[in-house]
Amino acid sequence: MNKNFDIIIVGSGPAGLTSAIYASRANKSVLVIEKEAFGGMITHSPKVENYPGYESISGLDLADKFVAQAMALGVMFEFDEVKGIEKSIEGFIVKCENNEFIAKSVIIASGSKHRKLNLDNEDKLTGKGISYCAVCDGAFYMGQEVVIIGGGNSAMQEAILLSSYCPKVTMIQNLPYLTGEDSLVKAINKNEKIDVIYNHIVVELLGEDSLKGIVLQNVDTKENTVFDTNSVFVCIGQVSDNEPFKNVCLLNNQGFIISDELCSTNVEGIFVAGDCKDKKIRQIVTATSDGSIAALQAIKYIDKK
Repeated sequence: MNKNFDIIIVGSGPAGLTSAIYASRANKSVLVIEKEAFGGMITHSPKVENYPGYESISGLDLADKFVAQAMALGVMFEFDEVKGIEKSIEGFIVKCENNEFIAKSVIIASGSKHRKLNLDNEDKLTGKGISYCAVCDGAFYMGQEVVIIGGGNSAMQEAILLSSYCPKVTMIQNLPYLTGEDSLVKAINKNEKIDVIYNHIVVELLGEDSLKGIVLQNVDTKENTVFDTNSVFVCIGQVSDNEPFKNVCLLNNQGFIISDELCSTNVEGIFVAGDCKDKKIRQIVTATSDGSIAALQAIKYIDKK
């Protein structure tokens, strides 16, 4: 494989693949480097019903369409893990576990990961009763009682959303209070459909082929109780995946890459798109928006050179 490209994109989620499509259509040579699964986190979503153009589609099928479109345009793909980026005379050296590549410009679209409970069966039951996004999957539980784990802003926002089409929402919070904004706390307390169980954590997920319930533990007494449910939304934050880039890009205190509204980082020629950047809203459509902006800016940067 050729080692030199106009643009190298780190990550193959919706942001990275949108960048690849835009850059390739501008006649730039493009390499997408992915360490896990081409398509990113959406491949784990059983259904996507909030992406324009598709009434309902699985995340895997949507990702396949992104990849197929990029490949049809001549985008190259490499399965490898990026370990770092260095400046060079040619532009940038992208150092991977197995190879090194050279690019005139780099777009980081490494995504983020939902913070997990790290319990047995969690991965097995994801998509089978365990979810990490009410906006994405909440409608599938319309008319059912659901559980949300977490007590911050995102958990409260998702609880309010779910209460609009679920008869009861139970929040599990490990502290004696909710930790988000006062306005959200007041909204939760006023909502008759939402109950909060304080001072409890989830210590076990029950079920083999699908979620059947959870085991709650009182953080003070250590007493365990079984809570029957077939739907749990884990809303305890997201974690970045930007360790390889901390020596070249500025990160915020949560590890997300700082950029301006044009997806430019502190390093000229390096751009960022999608969930790995410091932003408020993380959805497929916002990722593709970032991807187009980052690609257009990278194209502009290269053409000026």
